[in-house]
Amino acid sequence: MNKFQIISPVNGSVYAECRLHTEAEIEKVLSSANQARKAWQTLKVSERKPYIEKFITSLQGLTVRISEELTWQMGRPISHSPFEVRGTIERAKGMLNLAEHSLTNILVDEIPGFNRYIQREALGTVFVIPAWNYPYLIAINTIVPALLAGNAVILRHSAQTPLVAERFADAFKESGLPDGLFQYLHLSHQDTANVIRDSRIDFVSFTGSVSGGHQIQKVAAERFVGLGLELGGKDPAYVCDDTNLDFYVENLVDGAFFNSGQSCCGIERIYVKENIYHRFVESFVELTKKYKLGNPLDKDTNLGPVAKRSGAETVINQIKAAVNAGAKTLIDPALFPQTELGYNFLAPQVLVDVDHTMDIMMEESFGPVVGIMKVKDDDEALKLMNDSKYGLTASIWTSDEEKAISIGNRVETGTWFMNRCDYLDPYLSWTGVKDTGRGCTLSSVGFEQLTRPKSFHLRTGIIK
Repeated sequence: MNKFQIISPVNGSVYAECRLHTEAEIEKVLSSANQARKAWQTLKVSERKPYIEKFITSLQGLTVRISEELTWQMGRPISHSPFEVRGTIERAKGMLNLAEHSLTNILVDEIPGFNRYIQREALGTVFVIPAWNYPYLIAINTIVPALLAGNAVILRHSAQTPLVAERFADAFKESGLPDGLFQYLHLSHQDTANVIRDSRIDFVSFTGSVSGGHQIQKVAAERFVGLGLELGGKDPAYVCDDTNLDFYVENLVDGAFFNSGQSCCGIERIYVKENIYHRFVESFVELTKKYKLGNPLDKDTNLGPVAKRSGAETVINQIKAAVNAGAKTLIDPALFPQTELGYNFLAPQVLVDVDHTMDIMMEESFGPVVGIMKVKDDDEALKLMNDSKYGLTASIWTSDEEKAISIGNRVETGTWFMNRCDYLDPYLSWTGVKDTGRGCTLSSVGFEQLTRPKSFHLRTGIIK
């Protein structure tokens, strides 16, 4: 019987063991999903919604357990973990509110003697493969709208956070959701590929690295199956000189270091107007020094370990390479002696004298590090923001909304923020450009990839 271990970044111990599902169990899950969806898709949206409402209540009741499990599985401070449950509930409620409007028939111009409309039809079974860094939030983006649209869902979660899948199952079971509509599988990479190849899977939603996205796309290309990919990010911020400096520094420090910088839409590079550059950097560094790195089970800790050693190595190597190329680090690691707790405990770091020849400004870091550059004007900031193979989110920090819109129209990104960052609004589309992937979740638009259009062209006049 194949098992895999969850190695906790808190102390390097084995937190839990999970069992990989067998071939026979995988077949049973696929078959039952295929069967369950047939009755489910005949229901009205209003008849599906009560199950999701009960699921939300059940998930909320698991907040304490979920929070502790998240901290042990991925190292997020216990003081922050409950926010993920709240955010998950917020997004689920948003999808509930949008469902009936988003899934209603699309009417076209009336013609006497005809009834014409476009119906949104469920795809069938949706296979969800989320990442570990926000394991509930990422998964819920697809799970709830997929079910509301009439699909069955099979969840294959990351090996770093497999207990998330089990908690989802607990909450759906308590909601009374009919059997087979939500199921999870613990799978090897090979079995994951085999499930994607199965003709009973009608859509695949993947969140992860660019390299992982290429692997998923290669397998999916063997069939004509729908595919949504949310991949990497190297999200920029542009700080103008008409700013409330304290407010912007506070939010950008949080945007860079929350969740130890392990956020697809976290701030990884900052461009600052040259006449306020030194004041901004000084304030940014002073606030960063106030972080408390340590045991994430300590309620006073607000910066925990990174989840994986490979992630820590990426950050360390990027910093070393940048320094060797002329960059300067502004945080003395000695200020964070808790780094002695283990390899995954990284002091937050701020780099200046950086440029776009360095990986620290071009490649995803996914850790507690940020580079800051000065720019002379809006055009230089725009050029640097767009000089990236990624495009998930970008932000501008200014009191001038007209400027924000003007620059935003030229930034290559999925979401453009003014005076905000590192946030998903369930009523707005969540998407990216370039190597960040393709497809869309959240908002009314997010329902489109989870349904197929079906046209009804009915001639109602009597033909003589």
